[in-house]
Amino acid sequence: MGEGRAAVARALAAEVPEAADLRTACRYLCEELASRAPGRSVEVRVPPYAAVQAIAGPRHTRGTPPAVIETDPVTWLGLATGRVSWEEALASSAVSASGERTDLAPFLPLA
Repeated sequence: MGEGRAAVARALAAEVPEAADLRTACRYLCEELASRAPGRSVEVRVPPYAAVQAIAGPRHTRGTPPAVIETDPVTWLGLATGRVSWEEALASSAVSASGERTDLAPFLPLA
């Protein structure tokens, strides 16, 4: 997905990323997480742009998943590219993580 990588680069280069680049980058990086950590036990949400189920474990089928990670698009971009650490994001409350298997530190950065 060349457009996803290009959108990540453009979003990182901009002081204030364009909405289209941020959307494409978030979707691309969520898909990258799902490919590197396949499974359906944790839902990672980056509203309003992306959501993905990832990480091996008990499968979620309906309703609110038992394990959810949620963050804003700019924080997700920082996490996925290594500009923000998982620990920093949790400590600053930029990430909400509840349930089992919600530590993304072993899977980050993605790009």
